[in-house]
Amino acid sequence: MKRKACFFLILVLCLMPALLLKSYALDAAPDFSLNDLNNGSVSLSQFKGKGPVILFFWTTWCPFCRDQLDLLKDKYSRLKQDGIEVMVIDVGERKAKVESFVKGRNFPFSVLLDQSTGVAKNYKVYGVPTYIFIDKSGNIILKENKFPDYKTVFGIQSSSKDGQ
Repeated sequence: MKRKACFFLILVLCLMPALLLKSYALDAAPDFSLNDLNNGSVSLSQFKGKGPVILFFWTTWCPFCRDQLDLLKDKYSRLKQDGIEVMVIDVGERKAKVESFVKGRNFPFSVLLDQSTGVAKNYKVYGVPTYIFIDKSGNIILKENKFPDYKTVFGIQSSSKDGQ
């Protein structure tokens, strides 16, 4: 009986990563159009075929989101150099609240507003922070809650570890 239980436990442990991870390869990223804090409209389709895109879903009340926003701020210039567009999307909050939060933080990126949470729902964002990596062809290739090694995700050649 102990052998069967041990075998079952090993089998479950071996299969768990496959059960927990979902492959997003070839899932087309739904298009959307959102306003930024300056009332400019930005759509995902503007970037299709031009280069990879990182969507970052966040809220002002989330402490982990604040850490990830600071990380994105630090990495932003390198991401742009590597041809990656970053779309930072606040989920479900009023414009005034987001403006107040962003004021004085000197973010180098635009902040988009998903006040109705429709975009987050379309991307099956169930918690924040959430990153969604989209390849040049417009396919979702990764969904994560923390910033991964983007150079590995997008297959960018690197001689250093600055993509992490």
